[in-house]
Amino acid sequence: MVQNNQEAFRRRQANFPHGSTPPSLPKEGHSRGKNRVEILDCSYSSCSIHHCNTENPLVPKFGKHIVVLGAGESGVGAAILAQKEGYFVFVSDKGTIKEEYRSALLEYGIEFEEGTHSLDRIQAADCLVKSPGIPSTVPFIKEFSDSGKKVLSEIEFAGPYCKAKTICITGSNGKTTTSMLTHHILKKAGVKVGLAGNVGYSFAKQVAQEDFDWIVIELSSFQLEEMCDFKADISILLNITPDHLDRYDYDMQKYMDAKFRILQNQTEKDWFIYNFDDPIIKAEIEKRKPNTQMAPFSLKDEQSVGGYLAQEQLIINIHKQFTMSIHDLALKGKHNTQNSLASGIAARVLEIRNESIRESLTDFVNVEHRMEFIAKVHGIEFINDSKATNINSTWYALESMNKPTVWIVGGVDKGNDYSELAELVQDKVKAIICLGKENKKIIKAFKGIVETIVETESAMEAVAYAYRLAQKEETVLLSPACASFDLFENYEDRGNQFKKAVRSL
Repeated sequence: MVQNNQEAFRRRQANFPHGSTPPSLPKEGHSRGKNRVEILDCSYSSCSIHHCNTENPLVPKFGKHIVVLGAGESGVGAAILAQKEGYFVFVSDKGTIKEEYRSALLEYGIEFEEGTHSLDRIQAADCLVKSPGIPSTVPFIKEFSDSGKKVLSEIEFAGPYCKAKTICITGSNGKTTTSMLTHHILKKAGVKVGLAGNVGYSFAKQVAQEDFDWIVIELSSFQLEEMCDFKADISILLNITPDHLDRYDYDMQKYMDAKFRILQNQTEKDWFIYNFDDPIIKAEIEKRKPNTQMAPFSLKDEQSVGGYLAQEQLIINIHKQFTMSIHDLALKGKHNTQNSLASGIAARVLEIRNESIRESLTDFVNVEHRMEFIAKVHGIEFINDSKATNINSTWYALESMNKPTVWIVGGVDKGNDYSELAELVQDKVKAIICLGKENKKIIKAFKGIVETIVETESAMEAVAYAYRLAQKEETVLLSPACASFDLFENYEDRGNQFKKAVRSL
């Protein structure tokens, strides 16, 4: 692909805000002729740059020139918003950009590269917006930050342009389910509401293209790390258990600090909904003393403001009392009762009618790859919980099992302490199937508890072994307690391969 960009580049210089000059075209990845810049075709090159024209006279908030690192859902959404708000935008991705995101960048005329990072181009920017999976410790990002220039998350960047109010949800476990459930309740009640963040939809893109009254945002600790000025109108903290500790130097306090950034900038007019039963959260609240309206939820203790469980009834005391039998909930298990309480409290803060909340909690369909029933084959039940990438998620999954279980576990270990699962495994698990390249830690943890432990390296092989080991009226549970990147593209890929293998039985 050859594209003449010199004239477009001169126009961009002439029309950029206040006559300022954007950074010059990078030398790397180009061959220059007298009157042209030759652009390598992204379809076949591992290193390529596309140049497109941007002409917008607006004066942006974070400087004039933004580089977006990472061209996934988050990065492309940020780039679209940046272009709309008048920035000179350049997107850089060290890997290969997926076709759907590459097409979006081309459609919007946004300049990008893939297969490399042009460091001179990056350092010349006024601001970096980075995708959450890229740590701030990367040397060139740290150098950029140390120079006094801003490094922002997509959430932080989009915040000033967001006219909607926000419900922000985080926690080590349950945040996707709670985010989707909260969105379901509000949408069913007729609220003009969006769903964004870690759940898979770009917050920035929705800010650029939609006109919502409320947006429910699922936030991981990674997304919260660069949150400085952004503020949630309603924040929800579900739980804190060890997760992603490799990102935080195996320092639990650093991980907790990241999670508690969800409270940042909230005032006495805002709401903080939190798990009263979580000792880590309670201790941190005592230290931090948040300046917000507090609404705890508990499965053990009555709450005068907030929600709790009593005599198998969900009870929420916000504005007026809401009650509902736990037997009518669409989501089963203790952890899902907590998720339902959190979502119900948020709905009552918005004064959604009790009847509407009750109906939504009854008919909600859970997220894919989270305790997802796949099939019953010759009386054997197969459940896909591939989204369980840490010990606590798997604990909840095992805790909800009421039949002898063949447990498929393994992948990339995040510093797991499998002893936390020992009692449940002894009570619930008849056989273990390891699904990962390195299984020594799992085998060592459970070899004295479970007699049968098998090692596999594919979903098809794991399902085949599970089918042989399980009997009628028993369950095969994929709940890995680990990340997926040793054998699979991501947890979705792992879950989809598991489902395909089950359906081929």
